[in-house]
Amino acid sequence: MQPGHRTAIAIAIVLTLVLAWLVLDGLGVVNPIRDTLTGLVSPLQLVFTRASAPVEHVLGAMRSSAHLAQENEDLREELSALRSQCILRDEALIENEDLRRLLDFKSAVPNYQLIAAEVIGRDPSSYLRYLVIDRGAEDGIRVGMPVLTDAGLVGRISRVSQSASQVMLLSDTKSSVSAYIQRSRATGVVQGELDVELRMRYIVQNETVIVGDVVLTSGLGGSFPRRLVIGQVVEIQQNDMDVHQEALVMPAVDASRLETVLVLLNYEPDEFPAD
Repeated sequence: MQPGHRTAIAIAIVLTLVLAWLVLDGLGVVNPIRDTLTGLVSPLQLVFTRASAPVEHVLGAMRSSAHLAQENEDLREELSALRSQCILRDEALIENEDLRRLLDFKSAVPNYQLIAAEVIGRDPSSYLRYLVIDRGAEDGIRVGMPVLTDAGLVGRISRVSQSASQVMLLSDTKSSVSAYIQRSRATGVVQGELDVELRMRYIVQNETVIVGDVVLTSGLGGSFPRRLVIGQVVEIQQNDMDVHQEALVMPAVDASRLETVLVLLNYEPDEFPAD
């Protein structure tokens, strides 16, 4: 028998069976057969469903866990970005406030020609004696020029390069500033010590000095202009046998926290000690 005939016979048989099934189904003859097959298959289907349920549960939990982990990671990244933005915003606010104070101070002293400078270095030793600022000879900075902030005197320029300068602080033991007490007008000399406080020497014994007195530059000797704030008296040291008394002075400016200072350009000091 040829292959073509076999195919035709097979198709005819299939069509006959399908037609017979449809006729029998229409007559309701196949219902018992269908019910029997369903009864045989249902237990197997139930077993498969029950067996696959834990697997589906585990897979669902894994998918949910992965989704939550990704959400947590996204939230952490978003929170980190927000924190960075808050830090940058706060830093900008602080810098703006510092600059605003310096600008207000410059406006309050129109006779002073001041230039702002950023602190870019500090004395690495435990005794803070100098700062380094980002202004130098190219900005008109010269040795001896006073350095200050809106709060008071910081020190004076001790070394100058083309684009940077070193500031000798009031706390340096080589620093010496003619000064007077604002309330009593008693005069003396404020010198640096290896400590937080400065020492005001050569105050006449019979002058009244009290804790809290404000100490200003006197302008004597020509090193600094008059009436710059140095600090406040925190302790008086007296000995009735001495001609002079002394006072410890807390600087008005905390040099360890300085970020920006002002250099007084239009003041020519009479002299400056060799470094």
